Amino acid sequence: MVKQDRAIRTRNNILQAAAKIFEERGYQAATISEILSAAGVTKGALYFHFGSKEQLALGVLHGQDQRFVIPHRVCKLQELADEVILHAYRLQTDPMVRAGVRLTMDQQAEGLDRSGPFLRWSEVCRERLEKAQAQGELLPHVIPAVTADVLVGTFAGIQSMSQAVSDYQDLRTRASDLLRHLFPSIAVPSVLANLDFTEARGESVYQEILHTPHPQPDAP
Repeated sequence: MVKQDRAIRTRNNILQAAAKIFEERGYQAATISEILSAAGVTKGALYFHFGSKEQLALGVLHGQDQRFVIPHRVCKLQELADEVILHAYRLQTDPMVRAGVRLTMDQQAEGLDRSGPFLRWSEVCRERLEKAQAQGELLPHVIPAVTADVLVGTFAGIQSMSQAVSDYQDLRTRASDLLRHLFPSIAVPSVLANLDFTEARGESVYQEILHTPHPQPDAP
């Protein structure tokens, strides 16, 4: 058990160091030597857990994708809004999420499959929208799979813009603005009137999850 705990700590330490280097340097420019130096581990320890720089990057991408489970809401569109707002908050506050986003958006990362986060977030959004549709929360024209892709793609764009303009300092404002513009085109008016898109909601949802007594499983 002690060895297992030590191995888990070492792996997490390597991932945190890799996240720091990938965020600062990008995938192509980052080197194993820099990650070793940042992690303070031997090459053997690193390669025990990750066989290549690509595997390290995929580990960081998966780390970004480790999302907290949104608490159950009667309104499924509020759950969807909370997914977006919470991710914006975590991107501002969690280095692993920032590094994962940097890798996901890095068009120079040759040979690295960056599709995973996009596809998983589209699936999460589609599932929420299908449940909302079943409960009569959506306007008749809405196709959940299409709307999910639009939401994910648009949020990726505002992430990129926020990073360039303010180093993510205005991301919660931009996320709130996005939802205020998008949701009137998909939600029935009676549902829309009761949705909370405020900038402070991301931290509120985060704290709510932290104080939930049950452990939060990984995203599928």
